[in-house]
Amino acid sequence: MEVFKIEGGVHLKGEVIPQGAKNEALQILCAVLLTPEKITINNIPDIIDINKLIKLLGNLGVKVEKLGHGSYTFQSDEVNVEYLETEAFKKEGGSLRGSIMIVGPLLARFGKGYIPKPGGDKIGRRRLDTHFEGFINLGAKFRYNREDHFYGVEAPDGLVGADMLLDEASVTGTANIVMAAVLAKGKTTVYNAACEPYLQQLCKMLNSMGAKITGVGSNLLTIEGVEKLGGCTHRILPDMIEIGSWIGLAAMTRSEITIKDVSWENLGVIPNVFRKLGITLEKRGDDIYIPEHKDGYEVKTDIDGSILTIADAPWPGFTPDLLSIVLVVATQAKGDVLIHQKMFESRLFFVDKLIDMGAKIMLCDPHRAVVIGHDFKSVLKATTMSSPDIRAGISLLIAALSAKGTSTIQNIEQIDRGYERIDERLRAIGAKIVREKQ
Repeated sequence: MEVFKIEGGVHLKGEVIPQGAKNEALQILCAVLLTPEKITINNIPDIIDINKLIKLLGNLGVKVEKLGHGSYTFQSDEVNVEYLETEAFKKEGGSLRGSIMIVGPLLARFGKGYIPKPGGDKIGRRRLDTHFEGFINLGAKFRYNREDHFYGVEAPDGLVGADMLLDEASVTGTANIVMAAVLAKGKTTVYNAACEPYLQQLCKMLNSMGAKITGVGSNLLTIEGVEKLGGCTHRILPDMIEIGSWIGLAAMTRSEITIKDVSWENLGVIPNVFRKLGITLEKRGDDIYIPEHKDGYEVKTDIDGSILTIADAPWPGFTPDLLSIVLVVATQAKGDVLIHQKMFESRLFFVDKLIDMGAKIMLCDPHRAVVIGHDFKSVLKATTMSSPDIRAGISLLIAALSAKGTSTIQNIEQIDRGYERIDERLRAIGAKIVREKQ
């Protein structure tokens, strides 16, 4: 087992380049199963979850060739669908939540798709109903083996387009349904569709392969089924969650950092949410410049003077993946913030570790926490802690980098699942962090 040892209280300085977007890459990689032709994908992040999915695709028979850092070609002309029913697949597919998105492409192209109950972050119940109700609407038969926790959908005669209203604007659910519908007979309309930039990217990629998807960027997608799809070249966007993490890190450590090539037009409300916390962000071309906050940062209250509330919501609302970072940043703000995590019931439980470090946080219930900012008058104390999930893990890392003393973070595989070589990149801008075996 590996741990991070972090000496906190060091001011950082320099430039960082965000990795490719994890959540986009999971969708895009599954889409390679829709065609026998070669697909080239650039800016793929080198992280555990993505590497697991690439390995799974290889075991399915996809020909994978690495061209260079972050660049691969994929050719799915000899897919072994029988692998889906092996014990090896049950183990491999169950270790990665993103594996659920292979079902739509396999169902569309081969008439069947199976998946074990997916793994991933332990942040509360994450239902799969939206995915499978969408497949059933397209004409698939659904089955579930409770003993093995194994899901299956089959459509030996092919899928047929349908009108559907999703019960929730699930990003992965929308992606899965869209990938199934592009090869269905006739027209499919998906209302209450997710419209995150990464889903827009998937739709643009599919259209470049010959799909006919309209309404991209809205919550109503129309898909005219086609008989086949071809190859393409696609570049993955920078990861907005990592960009938000770097912003939070800069503020908490009062460091001067430039985040390069962030794709501003795809950041939505993220910059403004950090500005509400009093953090200064400058747009310099397509970069974000965060100056050294020597005097700290002051929370902006609502117009009527009431406490600022930051809550997550489906796009174009604030992403739930950044609420953990916002919560940590608020611990050293001047002022108070109510964090309202609406979408996952277990994501705020990591605050007990921050309280141990000296943060003033009141956990109201599984969804809400009030943070009383220290205004840097009282620094956090170093401690030993364990990373419960990707986003809480990076939040604890940010806290440790601002704390007084040397902290130890265990279970850092959770951080490695979503952040590429984070220790190396932190050292490059002056952080004192080492990876050790225990």
